[in-house]
Amino acid sequence: MSQPVPLTSLLRESAVRTLMVEQAAIGALIGKLDAGFDQACQLILACTGRVVVTGMGKSGHIAGKIAATLASTGTPAFFVHPGEASHGDLGMITRGDVVLALSNSGETSEVTALLPLLKRMGAPLVSMTGRPGSTLAQHADAHLDSGVEREACPLDLAPTSSTTAALALGDALAVALLEARGFTAEDFALSHPGGSLGKRLLLRVKDLMHAGSRLPQVPLGSPLRDALLEITRQGLGFTCVVDQEGRLAGVYTDGDLRRTLDQHHDLRNLNVEDVMTRPGKRISPDLLAAEAVRIMEDNRITALAVVDQHEHPVGALHMHDLLASGVI
Repeated sequence: MSQPVPLTSLLRESAVRTLMVEQAAIGALIGKLDAGFDQACQLILACTGRVVVTGMGKSGHIAGKIAATLASTGTPAFFVHPGEASHGDLGMITRGDVVLALSNSGETSEVTALLPLLKRMGAPLVSMTGRPGSTLAQHADAHLDSGVEREACPLDLAPTSSTTAALALGDALAVALLEARGFTAEDFALSHPGGSLGKRLLLRVKDLMHAGSRLPQVPLGSPLRDALLEITRQGLGFTCVVDQEGRLAGVYTDGDLRRTLDQHHDLRNLNVEDVMTRPGKRISPDLLAAEAVRIMEDNRITALAVVDQHEHPVGALHMHDLLASGVI
């Protein structure tokens, strides 16, 4: 008598089938890209207003995500519910806007009902449907084909592959527009100031460094004892060592102290330049704090001297500052 297949195996098999069907649906989109995609991009790039994204049901949820992605990547956009549009929200759309309408069938009544109004208004229409011959596709200024061979749903009913394909095609549109606009990481951060991503992209070294009386430094020729007192006083785990012109000659760190203790039995007659690290890692105050993280990680250090264009120390940055600010 054969053993029953464990339920967990059947569940995973179902998940694998779903992912494979949806993977194939996304891959098939590549062959569907045509001049309509170029036309859609050109219409949006020429738009003096915003991209108004609309869709009903599951397509509406995907439309909302596409609008959010466009807005965060340099293309002002928002979602309008097609049912509400017919009851007053159409006033949100202006002649200078471009409308991006999603409908897998291309015959969704709430969406096609907007066609005469959009034509009268003169707002360009980009459609995203699974049927190039549908009403919505035929009346659009540009059409994006998001059609799939079948849904991942075993009944071929629930929107699964079709919504995944539409979502991926929306991402492709947003990224193409992003690249065409020359959108940068700093532009992206400006629309994400509250999150850790924004902090990594917006904060600069000068925003976090310790400066003025909080800058640890001793001159060349100082007894090692003075350098240790300066490290203790400032609590940053290191001190800058400057030459007669005030330029950074090196640094002395907690790690240097451990090496000094290992190599020297008598510390009383040592000067800081005898045991300091030359020339010492440094960074400009105008660089992004994320660059400071990279330097620290690459060199396995926890602090950096911040210097101006003349190599004069103007600040000190510790890994704790980066952690506290959310850059890491």
